[in-house]
Amino acid sequence: MRRFHIASDDEIKEGLTTDVYFVRTKRILERYGLHQKKVVMEITVSSLPKGWEWGVLTGTLELARLLEGLNVDLYCMKEGTIFKSEDDTGVRMPIAFIEGPYGEFCIYETPALGFLCQSSGISTAAARIRLRAWDKILLSFGARRMHPVITPMIDWACYVGGFDHVSTLAGANVIGEKPVGTMPHALIIVFGDQIKAWKAFDEVIEKEVPRIMLVDTFYDEKVESLMAADSLKEKLFGVRLDAPSSRKGKMEEIIREVRWELDIRGYKHVKIIVSGGVNENNIVRYANAGADGFGIGTSVSNALTVDFAADIVQVDEKPIAKRGKLSGKKQVWRCDKCFYYKVDLFSYEEKKCPNCGEIMNPLLEKVIEKGKIVTQLPTAKEAREYVMQQLTKVREIWGVS
Repeated sequence: MRRFHIASDDEIKEGLTTDVYFVRTKRILERYGLHQKKVVMEITVSSLPKGWEWGVLTGTLELARLLEGLNVDLYCMKEGTIFKSEDDTGVRMPIAFIEGPYGEFCIYETPALGFLCQSSGISTAAARIRLRAWDKILLSFGARRMHPVITPMIDWACYVGGFDHVSTLAGANVIGEKPVGTMPHALIIVFGDQIKAWKAFDEVIEKEVPRIMLVDTFYDEKVESLMAADSLKEKLFGVRLDAPSSRKGKMEEIIREVRWELDIRGYKHVKIIVSGGVNENNIVRYANAGADGFGIGTSVSNALTVDFAADIVQVDEKPIAKRGKLSGKKQVWRCDKCFYYKVDLFSYEEKKCPNCGEIMNPLLEKVIEKGKIVTQLPTAKEAREYVMQQLTKVREIWGVS
């Protein structure tokens, strides 16, 4: 009996999470001897959610592991690449393509898209938050709102998208970092006393863990913040305000009040961490009011998916595609100086940017050759650094949008 409603690694690899019509398609092609026809299937997105102008691609490592061992080649943008739905001339931009006998990989279209769509939505939402809170601490708190089986994926996408830390044990293990969190209201309620709970945390938990105390359980946020500061003194790293609003006013005003009262009492070292309802629409206001960091959950973990689609664009070296799609194997070029994108027929021949004249770089790189992974897959830290380099350029060229 299946204990949880989840698919195992083996079931995914065996193609059991695919749509049944791909299984039927494979049977039909095999019956007529067409399953060995060599195709190029590209993955594109027609539009991005909420009018986003760009996205952050994640899920490519899982895509590579899904196709590993099959008689196919995979070309893909690197994990963390910032992409657009169209290049600067209006041509739809492939973020990857698979080349090989169609019968070899047709049953993997469903999980292949699934690996990319949800993860890229989360990493894009995380990157948009990072742009708006550029120098602030960002913590991933979204696991409790989602199915636990995808917790590692959520934390990977948040971290690669620009967050500093993740809170779950499994997520931290996947990204190769230590988990970071604060405390629940339950700890304080069970103790029945804020100070006793804070001091117990300080006594029991390892010293390298930052002392961030939750300060809105029983009393006013200002009162509890001062209680925490008086109790832990220099050991107190920060206080966490865990609500988008309170019974007495706007969160921005609460942040300003807490910051003021801490500062005038000599607690300027105490940081203010805000959680609960934080999103890209209010985070700038909270940051400007004095917040030093944010615990962000549902607004990122429940981000809209990026609707990637897979389409055959070439069969037996002949360009062919359905209506609305451009046929032929393609390459995507980007100028890393001005972020001009250009889609052209596939090649690695040097191209100059038509916008600024700089040499452009090809974004689609060979990841798999005849079933073997032929490139070094990045760590979470490496992918995050790549995202942050690109976001620096995005701030410079496109601004916060």
